[in-house]
This record gives sequence, C-alpha cells and structure tokens, in this order.
Amino acid sequence: MTAIPDFPVGTSTAVSGLESTFVDEVGALAVPWQGAEVPDPRLLVLNDELARTLGLDVAALRSDDGVAVLAGAAVPAGAKPVAMAYAGHQFGGFSPLLGDGRALLLGELVSDDARRTDLHLKGSGPTPFSRGGDGFAVVGPMLREYLVSEAMHALGIPTTRALSVVATGRKVYRNGIEPGAVLARVAASHLRVGTFEFAVRQRGLLRSLADYAIARHYPELAELPEEGEGNRYLAFFAAVVEAQAALVAQWMLVGFVHGVMNTDNTTISGETIDYGPCAFLDTFDPSAVFSSIDQSGRYAFGNQPAVLKWNLARFAETLLTLVDSNPNDAIAAVTAVLDSFDERYESHFTTGMAAKLGLAGATVERPLVDDLLTLAGEYGADWTGLFRALADELRSGATSSEGAVPREHLAPWLERWRAALGAAGRDPREAADAMDRVNPLYIPRNHQVDAALRAATSGDLAPFDTLLEVVTHPFAPRDEWAEFASPAPRSFSETFRTFCGT
Repeated sequence: MTAIPDFPVGTSTAVSGLESTFVDEVGALAVPWQGAEVPDPRLLVLNDELARTLGLDVAALRSDDGVAVLAGAAVPAGAKPVAMAYAGHQFGGFSPLLGDGRALLLGELVSDDARRTDLHLKGSGPTPFSRGGDGFAVVGPMLREYLVSEAMHALGIPTTRALSVVATGRKVYRNGIEPGAVLARVAASHLRVGTFEFAVRQRGLLRSLADYAIARHYPELAELPEEGEGNRYLAFFAAVVEAQAALVAQWMLVGFVHGVMNTDNTTISGETIDYGPCAFLDTFDPSAVFSSIDQSGRYAFGNQPAVLKWNLARFAETLLTLVDSNPNDAIAAVTAVLDSFDERYESHFTTGMAAKLGLAGATVERPLVDDLLTLAGEYGADWTGLFRALADELRSGATSSEGAVPREHLAPWLERWRAALGAAGRDPREAADAMDRVNPLYIPRNHQVDAALRAATSGDLAPFDTLLEVVTHPFAPRDEWAEFASPAPRSFSETFRTFCGT
C-alpha cells in the first residue's frame, strides 16, 4: 500500500458512525488516502433534506468542522478514507488502471433500515491514481453535478445524489484560473464495471469482489449455488443487465445525454454516476452530442442503449471464470443473458412511452411510438415540451407551440393516438392529468444551467438556487417559473458544448 501523505488534515466528529466494509472486505482494491489541505473552505450549498435522510446532523455539517469534512480537509473520526482502484474502457480503448484520481471514499453510512450508502468526495486533491492531474475540481462542474443529479432524483431516475459543494479558496488552472471546489456525493456504492475490469486482472480478488457486490446490491442472490446452471454469478450478471436496461430506458424517456459512458461510469447498482459533460435534449435528435471530448459521436443520445450493452459485454467478460470452469459454457451462458438486453430495454422503454402518452398499463403498438419519434426528429420538436403539448391537446383540442410539429403533419398521428386511448378506455382529461404526472415540465435546460454556473463561478449563487428549486419540482406548473419551461434559443443550442472540468 502507498503511504498516506503528511497533509495537515485533522480529525472531526461532525460526521460519525461511518463504516468501511469495502475496505475491510476488498481493501486490495483501494489505497488509504486523505484529502489535501483547503486554504479557505466555504459552504456553497448543502442538501439538508438528504442529510437528514442519511441520519446526519445538519447543524454539525454546517459548522466549521463539518465543512472541513465535506471539503476533505478533515477525516471523520474512525473513518478509513481510500482512493478506489478501477480500470475501464474509455471511448472504446482499455486503460488497465484509472482509479479515483481526484476523489475519496470516506466510508459508508447505514440507515435505520440497514440501507448502506457511500459518502464520497470529488475534487479533494491528488491521489496515487491522478495520472499527472492536479486532483482538484472547480465550482462550475461540481455545481453541475449537484444540480443535475438532484434533478434526476426528482424525476425518479436512479442516481448518485449530491450532499454538498464546498468552495476551497484554491485557484485551479483549467481554461484560465477558476475557483476550486469539492463535491460530496452519496451512492448505493461506487462499484463499477471498471472495478471488475481491474479485479479480474489481480490474483484472487474477483470472487471476493463479486460476493461483496452481490451481498450489497442483490442480497437475494447470495444463497444461490456458486456453480452449475442458475449459479449466483450468472444471476448477478442478469440482475445488473436488468438494472442497466431499466436505467438507460429512463434516460431516453427524459432526453438525458450522459456524455461519457465509459465502463468506469457504468455502476453495478444501476445508478447514474458522473455528470461531467451531461446535457438534456431540447430539440429531439438521436445524433445529439454535447460533450466536447466526444469527437466521434460514440456517446450520442441515440447510441446510449447500444453503448450500455457494449459495456455490459465487457462486464460479462470479467465474470466468465466464476460462471463456469469450461470457457465455452461460460461464454454461452453470459451471451444468452446479454442477448436479453435488447428485449429488456424495449420493455422498459415502451412501458415508459405508454405512460408518457396516457396509456400506462395498456399495450402500445410500437409503430405509434416510432412514428411520433420520426415526426419529432423531422421537425425538431422540443422533447420535453412535446408531451405537455399532447396533454393540452387532450384537454382543449389545440396543441401548443412547444410541440413544434406542424398540425397538418401531426393530425394523422393524433387521430391514431386518440383511437388508442379510446380502445384502452381512457378518458381524455384523465389521461392528460396522468401524462402531466410523468412528463416533466421543468428539466435542467442547457442554457439555464450554463447561465447559472457562470454566475456561480463569478460569486452569484442566486440563479443556481432558483434553478435548483425549479428542477427539483419538475411536474407542477408555477406561473413564476414560466421561463424555465422553454427550450434554449436555437443560436445557443447550435454552439453549446459541455466539458468534464478535469
């Protein structure tokens, strides 16, 4: 193990009760470490509601000792902070060692119902995995992750969540000098496909890691046999395939573009992780790419299901020796499970589209969905506004302008849709109300996120605070929030790009 550097970091009782089962059970996949000193820590935002659900003392977190923990400048009493090791396929190319280059796992919080949650820092300074980087983060990207992850949670999409962002007072060099910051986030765990890609190349670690992941995320599988048909490791793979198929379907339904779907950003739990270059669609476009580093469009919006399946194939490769001692039989078994991904994804997506169209619980003919997608793409419809406009159509018979599809072209589709509603016995107004309960009115619109982050970087948090309030209440309209329901001006969208902040 690499020795912990002699940083002037203290011990704090502001966060207590952290456990370290990851370190205790698979500690060979981590290096004991601690955060860098913080020149002038200042709390920018704290998620009081989340803190309370985690059993944390909000007042203690807001104290100087608490802010020091959230900034990485102090270690919680009894904690065993580590930088986690993992590998990964990044844009299709394999890197045998990535790891937490600017992050630390402080430990695990355990709720009254025995739910275990990682407490993790991002931007806390260099680690043995920094690969020449400085290990720090800056205000804009950390607030982006806070904002978007909380919006995703409000939309009901599995995600890591943000606990806080602390400004460090450190000047960080990116495209010029920017103010430094540390994000504290929580997750069901930070186990990734990349964790398994690293472990499979280390002697004696794979089975321990798999058993730990099963016990933590899929405990119902723990009693299955280790060998033979229906063994726990094949069932484990199937469980992760199901969780990830459901997750990416939800991304597609809300128009979320992750932007950097490397295998080290594919979780074993089925949560969304890493909001670096992410964005949301305004204009519906399967080829939409926002990330400045995705030059080839590998992670374009419409590619996300296929990329996720590719990542799961890499996960399958790591499990082969656990699934069956005969390589051919192991390959056949995991391939059969992997081949079920398309059907699983299709089921989740069409079920979600049925709900978005007021037909929850009914069978929806796929051509009805496909033809709507074609119209939306052909006329550049606002993906979020379109479904609210369709609900208005059911109430008033007049589709609002947010739909963007000319009525003469939409009318034949509307007739088919109304017929489907009638065949399912749905009252139009009741269907419209049901649609509004699942179709957001407010999402993190790219132009509004960009403006809020620019203001925050300059020291004005008011636009960020307002946008956070809006996107964490995505369904119920409020008159004073009318501007937040509109897509970005075309002039903005044509040039908008996102950046990782590293």
